[in-house]
Order: sequence, then C-alpha cells, then structure tokens
Amino acid sequence: MAAGADEQGRLVAVVLGERERRIVAREDTEQADAVLAAARARLDAAQRRLGQGETGLREVRAHIDARAQGAQSLALRDQELGLALRHLLEKIAERHRVDVRDVLIDFHDRPLPEASERERASELLRLIDRMGEINLMAIEEYEEKSERFERLSAQKEDLEAALRKLESAIRQMNRESRKLFREAFVAVNERFKRLFPELFRGGKAELQLSSPDDILESGIEIVAQPPGKKLGSLELMSGGEKALTATALIFAIFQYKPSPFCLLDEVDAPLDEANISRFAQAIRQMTQRSQFIVITHSKRTMEFTDVLYGVTMEEPGISKLVSVELRGEKRPVPGLDAHKASVA
Repeated sequence: MAAGADEQGRLVAVVLGERERRIVAREDTEQADAVLAAARARLDAAQRRLGQGETGLREVRAHIDARAQGAQSLALRDQELGLALRHLLEKIAERHRVDVRDVLIDFHDRPLPEASERERASELLRLIDRMGEINLMAIEEYEEKSERFERLSAQKEDLEAALRKLESAIRQMNRESRKLFREAFVAVNERFKRLFPELFRGGKAELQLSSPDDILESGIEIVAQPPGKKLGSLELMSGGEKALTATALIFAIFQYKPSPFCLLDEVDAPLDEANISRFAQAIRQMTQRSQFIVITHSKRTMEFTDVLYGVTMEEPGISKLVSVELRGEKRPVPGLDAHKASVA
C-alpha cells in the first residue's frame, strides 16, 4: 500500500507536469494559428492582385491583337488598292494610249468640255462598248468554228438524206404491207365464208376489220351466225361453236398458205359427234396438199385417219409405241375421197 501510495504521488506529479506542457502547447498553437491566418490573408490579397494583373494583361494582349489585325487589314487593303491602281493605269494606257498621271497634272487648268463634245464622247463610248473587247484570236477561232460548222453541216445532210431514204422505205413497206394484207385478208375471208357453212351445215360468218381506214393497226373481228342463232361475235358462242369457228379460220388460213405438215392438238375435244365428223371430213379434203398430224382422244376422229399411232404399257413402267395402218391398200384416192366428202 505504501508503494502504491508512492506510485500514485509520482503519477499525479507526472499528470500535473503534462497538463502544464499541454497548456503551453495550446498557447503555441493559438499563436501559430494567428500567424497562419495572417499569412493566408496576405496570400489572398496577393492572389487577388495577381488575378487583376492577369485580367489587365489579357485586355492589353486583346488590344494588341486587334491593333495587329487592323494593321494587317490595312496592309492588305493597301496592296489591293496598289494592284487596282496599277491595273487601272495599265488599262487606260492600253486602251487610250495615255498616261493618266501626266493627264491629271493639268486637268484642272483645262477648259470644261461643251455639251456637243460631251455628247460626242458619250456616243463614241457607246460605240466602243458595242464593239466589245478586241479578240486577238478571232481569226483562228473563226477558222476553227467554220471547219466545225462545215463538218456538222455535212453530217446533217447525210443524216437528212438517210432519214429521207428511211422514210421512203417505210412508206414503200407500208404500201406493200397494206397490199399484201388486203389480198391475204380478202382471200382468207372468202375461204372462211365458204368453210364455215360447210362445218356448221349452214349459217354464215365473216371477218371484219375494226379500223378499215388503218389496216396496219386494225384488229380483226370474227362475226358468225351458226344455224338457228342470231348474228353475233365469237364471245357469245358455246365452247364447241368457238372451237369449230376457230377451226374454220385455221383451215381458211391454211388453204391460203398451205404447208407440208399441220399439227392439231386436241382441237376436237369440245366438239360433239356430228361436229367431229364434219371436222374430220374437212381435214380429209385438205390432205391433198398437206399431211395432217392430229392428237386426239376421240374415237370418231380416229376412224377417219389413215395411220394410227398410240402408246401402250404392256408391262408396268415400260412404254411401247404401236402403229396401226387403218386403210392399207384400200386407202382412198385423195382427189376422189375429197370429191365424195364434199358431195356428202
């Protein structure tokens, strides 16, 4: 306990010493803070003065730049005016053969021009302006333009001559086309008028031009009247009548311009038995000059053929071509058979 009391007294002494040192340190700190505040105040004042100085410096520099730009503009303007003055002096010397600097020396000493003189000067200036600038290359340009004009004129004449020949050829072709078309139309129409009653066993039909005044651009209309019906266009007929009418037209064209072969594919499909017989007889009449190949499924049409070709499949997947000679040696004579068919 005695040792503890001694230790306690020692510690109290230490604490009191430390407390006195802390008081001294606090006083030093307060003094240092005061010094720091004064230094900061001086620093702020110096920074404000520095900012004001920089602002003034920028204004001075801007003023210097503006003055420099003005001086540069004046220098450029001086150069432009000098060039314009030299150009004016050269132009006056070239155009009027005088030095304007010499003329301006005694200009004010000369008497004023009278009205007639001013009017004459104005007239001469107008004449000079109308004449325009002197072109030293006018002769060369004229020769070049003249040569080009002659070349283009020759080409124009060639084109016009070719155009006249082409127009003449077109007119001749149109005349020939009209002539051939008119002859073909009349011939086909006559045959069509004759074949239609034969296939229909009566009635009448003809071909008409939609624009008779311009046959090259005209369309062709089929006007037909089957037995027992009114005269009308092809659109008013039934399917069989349309097919038979078309067949009559094809046969009429074929009679006018026959060919060695004629291929008919299922033409008799919409026809009934009576019309098929007349259709087959009409083909028989035309076999004198041409050979007809008819693709059909009609048994009635097959009865009128000379040779029958078909495809059969005796074995699955294997097609075989079969031909049958229906007439043989008893094939009718074309002329006699045609005569009999026409009589029937």
